[in-house]
Amino acid sequence: MATADTDDPYAALRDHVERITYLRDATGLLNWDQQVTMPEGGSPARAKQLSTLSGTTHDLLTEDRVGELLDACEAADLTDEQRAVCREIRREHERATSVPSDLVSRHAEASSEAQQVWQDAKADADFEAFAPTLDRLRELRVERAEHIDPRADTYPTLYEDNMPTLPLETVERVFDTLREELPPLVAALRESGTELARPFEGQTFPEAEQAALNEAVADFLGYDWDRGRLDASPHPFTSGTQFDARITTRYKPEDPLDALTATIHEFGHATYQLGLPRDEYGVPLGSARFEVHESQSRFWENHVGRTRAFWEAFLPTFQEHLSGVEDLTVETAYEAANRIYPENRIRVEADELTYHMHILLRHDVEREYLDGDLSVDEVPARWNELMDEYLGVTPDDDAEGCLQDIHWTTRFGGFPSYTVGSVLAAQLTAAMREDLDVEGCISDREFDRLREWMTDNVHRHGQRYEADELVAVATGERLTADYFLEYAREKFGDLYDL
Repeated sequence: MATADTDDPYAALRDHVERITYLRDATGLLNWDQQVTMPEGGSPARAKQLSTLSGTTHDLLTEDRVGELLDACEAADLTDEQRAVCREIRREHERATSVPSDLVSRHAEASSEAQQVWQDAKADADFEAFAPTLDRLRELRVERAEHIDPRADTYPTLYEDNMPTLPLETVERVFDTLREELPPLVAALRESGTELARPFEGQTFPEAEQAALNEAVADFLGYDWDRGRLDASPHPFTSGTQFDARITTRYKPEDPLDALTATIHEFGHATYQLGLPRDEYGVPLGSARFEVHESQSRFWENHVGRTRAFWEAFLPTFQEHLSGVEDLTVETAYEAANRIYPENRIRVEADELTYHMHILLRHDVEREYLDGDLSVDEVPARWNELMDEYLGVTPDDDAEGCLQDIHWTTRFGGFPSYTVGSVLAAQLTAAMREDLDVEGCISDREFDRLREWMTDNVHRHGQRYEADELVAVATGERLTADYFLEYAREKFGDLYDL
């Protein structure tokens, strides 16, 4: 080890980890470009580029020097924040060192190539065209899991790739509660006889109008255009850092709320990225918690963008940018934004409540497939079976079924984060209400006060706390489904006259 490392092992460790972060963020920009602006013919070269970057990043993370620096830091006099950085790096280093570099590169290349295969297969509603690629990705991830922990089942190991500091047992407890409580609530809403407004039926809205509307809603909420941009992509997503957080949406001619809620959702993700400490960029203190990220998007989408207060404030802007909505009222817009439609087959188009049945479906299919209880050829039938069980509908084709999500091209075990996000968003909103008049802030367009609360209680901590502890720090208690269920019963009970 160099003398400088010996004199200040933490400084040397930080310098090394910053280089890793910069490479990862460059990878993120290439992924953004691939989904937003890259011509279709660029895929072969992009796959090689991403494979090389992933392999280089993996090599840097797994160097023996990282372990030596971490050991030296353990004996050093560090602050609590510095020890948190070391904790996060050690977890990642130890996990990464168990995985061969060539496997990382092979998966990165296969993942990049898979995105175009998935897009083509989805366009043709042809799962058989994607099945060999999906099985190859599964083989690579199973191989990875076996290197990490050969004694464990595959799914829990890959789950920890996504949410390492929120125990799977906690998530399963939340899911068990939702499995018990949500179906009776949805059934009661269905049987209430109440029909909510559908004001956009029979209309179409040009993409140009919708694009202007979605720029306007980002403006309305306070998106920092100096550190972000809004584009269109096949699947809405957010990419970036505290200096550059880009969002995308997609447009459906017959449903302006689809893009609008997607934009608000991704805006929420961007607020988290942009709220991270700038002077900690490059190390875990300046990085978001994946386990918590979805709570930020769900807060803005559901607890802001689907409220009466929001529509009272935003309706004039909505009407300014779209033609044919001059007679739309606040109450009609509010009902349209919150109507449940269990007959829907598409997760990203699902209503706020039945959305979670889509997540439970994916959780079950993924676990069975990864643990070897389901072959790739059986995936479509199992998907359709569970969709019928959870939602009472079946897909018309594979594009409406098991091909609808891009996620399996990049990772497995990440779907639980979406329901965790909604559950945590309700818990955070309840805590926020102890300090702020949330509805009043929305009505008065004081969105900066909502962002500041989230920054003070969530964003500024980066990864100082593990996710389970961060939830407790922000809300005063560990993750629970109670606040989400209370919120759902009150909101939808009011809408459907229960």
